[in-house]
Amino acid sequence: MFGIGMPELLVLLVIIMIIFGAGKLPEIGLGLGKAIRGFKKGMSEAEAIDVTPKEKEEAQKAGAEKH
Repeated sequence: MFGIGMPELLVLLVIIMIIFGAGKLPEIGLGLGKAIRGFKKGMSEAEAIDVTPKEKEEAQKAGAEKH
């Protein structure tokens, strides 16, 4: 995971606990989880966008120009 091993993760966790305190960690985790879910949802919605109607519009414009 990004070249970070277990010892580095433990050091980061200790530093975060010192800075924020143990009481704030659940709030931080909840906010981080919501952010990740929102990002994944946005990415899946972006993949679901259909771009084929553009071809239909171009065909209609070409047909209108012939008349």
